[in-house]
Amino acid sequence: MIPYDGWDREYKQNVGAYIELFDQFMNQTNYENNEDFERKVAYRFDRKHCVSVASATDALHFSLFAHGIGPGDEVLVTDFSWISSSSCVDMAGATPVFCDIDLNSYHMNMDSIRRMCSAKTKAIVYPHLFGNMTDTTDIQQFCRERGIVFIEDAAQSLGSSLNGVAAGTIGDSSVFSFNSNKVIAGINGGGVVLTDDDEVALRVKQIRRHGKDKTFDTLGYNSRMYVLNAKIIELRMQSMEQNQQRRQEIAQQYNTAFADLPVHTQTMTEGLNHNYHKYVVRFEDKLTRKRVKDALGASIHYETPLSLNGMYSGKVIRSDACANAKKAADTVISLPVHAWLTDDEVNLVKNSVKTAI
Repeated sequence: MIPYDGWDREYKQNVGAYIELFDQFMNQTNYENNEDFERKVAYRFDRKHCVSVASATDALHFSLFAHGIGPGDEVLVTDFSWISSSSCVDMAGATPVFCDIDLNSYHMNMDSIRRMCSAKTKAIVYPHLFGNMTDTTDIQQFCRERGIVFIEDAAQSLGSSLNGVAAGTIGDSSVFSFNSNKVIAGINGGGVVLTDDDEVALRVKQIRRHGKDKTFDTLGYNSRMYVLNAKIIELRMQSMEQNQQRRQEIAQQYNTAFADLPVHTQTMTEGLNHNYHKYVVRFEDKLTRKRVKDALGASIHYETPLSLNGMYSGKVIRSDACANAKKAADTVISLPVHAWLTDDEVNLVKNSVKTAI
């Protein structure tokens, strides 16, 4: 089976750098303070604050909490994403309201957002799914006019940009993920919150450390990123653009190979610099997808709309009809795309899809 990430291959190519990094780390005494890492990430994305935490799920949860979102509030979320895009709302004590997607981008649909917004809506969690980005100008304006907090779920879109605007720079709070399947992975995951709001940044810092400022002033968690993890993320970010270029080259090969087949590839917006965290295609039916899945051992992201997961079973939830989310869940599949795929592996993927269809 073709691997879905190649960090083991990357390690073998750069083992000397990793050994040197580990030796430097073990010969110092800073095992908890990530302020230097946070300053570098904030500077890179021109944000006032970066706060590192244990995961992007925590980053989303803490962002909502820091913005004052809680019981009695509703938060608009997509019905098609990883579960964290909605579970973070439940963790904050608020209520997720599920919106449908656009089938070209797999992003939240503006018309659905308008339909599902209510007087209780206090925030929106907006994922740039699979690393793709689309223009959120109308959604951001919609939020500003109604006093709705815009949480940018950029967990999958590190390195992506649209018309020169980078993912992670447009939210009232924005989050990145460094989970093992991301374009930059830490050795045990990790996440960050980016914001220009001093008070929000302070609140997230308190929450991640048991609620402590001078004293333990509020409920908090133990959610700090390990310093060694941050060092490895820094090292890997040095080759992020180069690796992204390779993923883009592979994606273009796939686009060309599938151009005359009954395969729906993502529509690329003009001015988009796509990181191809995932290369996702959609078929006409479940049976075709199953044939491709069986041929490649391929992964499906995501097989169940969020509102249909068991954690919401029996609960009274508000959801749009979400027909597009259901269609995507039934027919999408993710094909291998990472910087360490060989040309032979890329050709195997292309031929396997053609044969299965």
